[in-house]
Amino acid sequence: MTRRDFLFGTAGAIARAATTQRSIAITMDDLNWMPLPNPTEINTRLLAAMRSHQARLALFVIGRNADNATGQALIQPWKQAGHLIGNHTYSHRNYDSVSFEEFSADVAHADNVLAPDLTTPRLFRFPLLKEGNTAAKRDRMREFLSAHHYHTGYVTIDASDWYYDNRLRQRLASDAGFDVKRFRPPYLDHLWDRAQFYDDLSVQVLGRSVPHTVLLHWNLLNSLFLADVLNMFHRRGWRIVNAEHAFRDPIFLRAPKTVPAGESLLWALAKETGKFDDILRYPGEDDVYEKPKLDRLGL
Repeated sequence: MTRRDFLFGTAGAIARAATTQRSIAITMDDLNWMPLPNPTEINTRLLAAMRSHQARLALFVIGRNADNATGQALIQPWKQAGHLIGNHTYSHRNYDSVSFEEFSADVAHADNVLAPDLTTPRLFRFPLLKEGNTAAKRDRMREFLSAHHYHTGYVTIDASDWYYDNRLRQRLASDAGFDVKRFRPPYLDHLWDRAQFYDDLSVQVLGRSVPHTVLLHWNLLNSLFLADVLNMFHRRGWRIVNAEHAFRDPIFLRAPKTVPAGESLLWALAKETGKFDDILRYPGEDDVYEKPKLDRLGL
């Protein structure tokens, strides 16, 4: 399928599904507080942004970030407010670069650390969305997760907020007086662009717009702009829903047979059909796609 075919085919599919209101749930990875001087303040701003839309997200925690008093204190307000807490491994290693034995042991280690805080349904997310570079590794890990009563916390809208955050923190390190608001427009544009791409892919592959789960990160960038992100989607007609609600959709029970496995669930389902190779870049999202944009803006 060519990009032109995709765009025109998608236009027709979207027209048929025009009465469906798009919905989006926030999912947030890492709880990576250690590089930051003010984690409690960041936590408070993120919680306030979600509270402003009366929505609950899914927070996928790296075990080592919770294996201390500070990390535990950061998790508790999320749990008390009813947000989902999921397992994101202990060490955040790329499954493609380690053996099944090493990776599954790391997941079990995180399970032990996070056990008091994990919520139901039990959710797991692969670091970097990499689910195995061979069919054997992919399937062994799926069996392991099922045996330990985990569901994969799939992403439907992938993005590169982590790279925008890295660039923002680098800029602040070299210029303490830098106006952080300069990052707001390109960041919102990036998320809106990615949402449109993956929603179009959803309609084209599945014939409907699924309840979306967007991948964001617990970081400085989102502490500054998460409220703006939510407001943008709401203002443009999307419904902000609880992550628990989104994950109930049967789409999240799918298990694409792609190798290497991973990326956005919609990316993988499209790849599995063999019809969308002209529009599916690999990896789906990465810094190399965003660097030229931020370079041009002097950010």
